[in-house]
This record gives sequence, structure tokens and C-alpha cells, in this order.
Amino acid sequence: MKRPGRLLRAVAPVATTAAFLTVTGCGLTDPPGSDGSLSSGSSRPGAGPSSESERAKDDALIATLPAGLAAPGKKELAQQIVATAEHSTLDWRGQYDYIEDLGDGNGYTAGIAGFCTGTSDLLTLVERYTKSHPDNGLARYLPALRKVDGTDSHEGLDPGFTEAWVKEAQKADFRKAQDTQRDRDYFDPAVRLAKLDGLGTLGQFVYYDAMVLHGPGTGPRGFYGLRETAMAKADTPAEGGKQAAYLDVFLDVHREAMTYKEPRRDTTRIDTTLRKFLDDGNVDLSTPLRWEMYGETFRVP
Repeated sequence: MKRPGRLLRAVAPVATTAAFLTVTGCGLTDPPGSDGSLSSGSSRPGAGPSSESERAKDDALIATLPAGLAAPGKKELAQQIVATAEHSTLDWRGQYDYIEDLGDGNGYTAGIAGFCTGTSDLLTLVERYTKSHPDNGLARYLPALRKVDGTDSHEGLDPGFTEAWVKEAQKADFRKAQDTQRDRDYFDPAVRLAKLDGLGTLGQFVYYDAMVLHGPGTGPRGFYGLRETAMAKADTPAEGGKQAAYLDVFLDVHREAMTYKEPRRDTTRIDTTLRKFLDDGNVDLSTPLRWEMYGETFRVP
């Protein structure tokens, strides 16, 4: 995932972006709560973990709502759309063994959610996985992963770590571990908070996309900071606002964060994908679905 505040997709014209269509970044450097979801029990922007009674109240509300993006078919669709932005493919399951140093200062970026050696999330993934699978092929790299955390260094990882990652990714249990961490730290908190904000399936996906790209940070360009900025400009549906109007503002904020450090950065992720869905009034992300990403057309029947 994107390290909060770091916006790292290479800037390139559409015709030449193919070489750069890799996972955008990393990180849990602005860490979530102990349950893996920053502010997951509260709809207040930037709020800390809620009390048990507040969370129970939110749980009761969510239980009355449609599954939305959490429905299996919609969740699959969400992963496909994100994969077109991250890897220029609908085949998100083909990315479990992905690993590469993008030269972005985050060390190795790997797996379905772009876990990075420099931003704690890859370390957390391997630590969690090793607790239940102590003899896995990545466990021997834990001392090195702890040492390089917060840097772009490969010290203690080369040679061998990339090959070990690819080999481990062939195992169903490690693929499941990647899914679990993606959901725990990104998908579930984004969908939960979108529902508390009164957003439908499209709005839930917009939040998830922003969480994937910007990371779960509370700073001005982390997901929670972006939400707070948007809420200062427009009311959420839960506050009595119109869903389309709020999402329009949120997408503006999302786009501004993308181009903060790279004004020429390709923003088709928003311009010809998320905005197309919003302009079409497709609040349920109903299929068939068609969108463009970096000049390439994608379809889901």
C-alpha cells in the first residue's frame, strides 16, 4: 500500500505508461488501531478507536444495511478494478508472487496489495504468517526485514528474498495471508467507514481505492486526512448531504493528493474510471461495466 504522504506512480504519457503499471506503493507508517483498522469504529474524521458502546451502535447500524461492496461478487469486482490501476490487468490473483524494487524509496514492493519492506506492512505480513507457519521460506529473513524497515535498503535480503517470496506465494496459505492483511488493514475499514458515511457501493469503492492508493494515514494526504478535507467541504449522506455531490468533492480531493508532488501524474484512475462510474449514475457498480485506464479499455460483463 501507499506510504501515507508518498505519491509515487511514475509520471509518463499514456502511450508509455505500460512499463510503470506496477503496484503504487506501501505502508502502514501511520499505524492503525490494535484491531488493524484506524478509526474503524467511528465515523468521526481522524478519530481514535471508539468506545465499545459506540462500536456496538455502529455495528448494529451496519447490520441493517445491504452488503454493498462486501458482497462476494462486488468485492471481486473491486479487486479487478484496482488491479487495472495497479497492474493494468483484471487478473488480480496473478499478483501474489509480484515483487520488485520500484526505486521509490520503499524497498521491495510485493504481493496483491503492494506490501513494502520499507514501510512496515510487509514485515507485519511475514510476522503474522510466521506465527502460524513457523517453517515458511520467508521466516529466516525476519531479522533483516526488521533492520531495513523504514529504509529502502536490501541489506540481508539479497540474494534470495525475492526468490523466496515468489516460491512462498505459490502456497495457498500465504496467498490467504495476503488476502487477510489486505482486508484487515484496507478493504474492511474503508467499506465500514463508507457505510457509516451513508455511501452506497460506488462510494464504498471510492473509499477503498483511495485507501489503496494513499494508505491509511491521518495526515493531509493519507486516506483519513482526505476524508476529513472532503467532509469540511461537503456533507456526507449520513449528515444529510447528497451522495453524488459528496463523492464529487471527495474525488477532487483524491485527485489533488495524487498530483501533489507530481503535477503531470496520470490521473485516469479517477478521470476515466471513478468519475465515469459517478457520471453514469452507477451507484451500485452494476455490471456490465466498462472503463479506461491509461488509455486501455477494460470490461467486466
